[in-house]
Amino acid sequence: MLNGTHSPVKPPSRPAVFWLLLAFTLLVAAFLIVPVILSVLTGLTNNAFTGISSGLTFKWVIKVWQDYQNSIWLSLKIALACLCLTTLLGVPLAYVLSRSQGAIARSLEELLMLPVAIPGLATGLALIVTYGAVGDFRTHWTFILVGHVLFTLPFMVRSVLAVMLSVDMHTLEEGARSLGASFLQRFITIVLPNCRSGILAGALMVVTLSIGEFNMSLLLHTPLTQTLPVGLADAYASLRIEVGSAYTIVFLLMIIPLLIALQWAAGLSQKNKP
Repeated sequence: MLNGTHSPVKPPSRPAVFWLLLAFTLLVAAFLIVPVILSVLTGLTNNAFTGISSGLTFKWVIKVWQDYQNSIWLSLKIALACLCLTTLLGVPLAYVLSRSQGAIARSLEELLMLPVAIPGLATGLALIVTYGAVGDFRTHWTFILVGHVLFTLPFMVRSVLAVMLSVDMHTLEEGARSLGASFLQRFITIVLPNCRSGILAGALMVVTLSIGEFNMSLLLHTPLTQTLPVGLADAYASLRIEVGSAYTIVFLLMIIPLLIALQWAAGLSQKNKP
């Protein structure tokens, strides 16, 4: 302090390694994001080989919507149905695993991860071999749904289980039991509210994974049950790069609002958490 005035306090300088890590992070982000931006621009240009100088247009996006809207709606339907089923199956299963810490429970938990550990094509082939001859099941969209549920269920179970293990659920349930609450009442008023953040996190993964799942869907689909990623591959296979890039735009327009909505719901859940 000089002449009754305070000298300004200089903020601590950041080490050189911080700037190196920041530069590396920005390079990785650019490496991942720039191709997406270029793909979007390609889907809005008249001619991919000429580039933006050929002019901007929405005709390719309109063409994708006209030619592939059935695939878009089907993917949304499968994703929402998959979310409902994985929630109905995954939350009770996570509850059972959280209350049972024995070898059988651990073995069951590891068994649930098999569809994630093995290639999606192998799971799809197993479903075709086992259920492919059951009536019209093979040609119905629920056949793809079964594969998606098998693939995404472990993510819902793990998300909910992690939250249940972090909360002293047993003490909370015992308190409610001492007040005369039945099992159903305890499950609805104690278990579900305390694990809602895990359910929302699991929902985020289930919806995004289901909409973007390609390997299994490629094997399980039929011409009448073509999903969004399979349609995207079909668009690129048509050798019209503008159509495939426009398909990417439609895909982003579908998935980004879902991600934002689920992230918002997860943040709201954290704020309202008791």
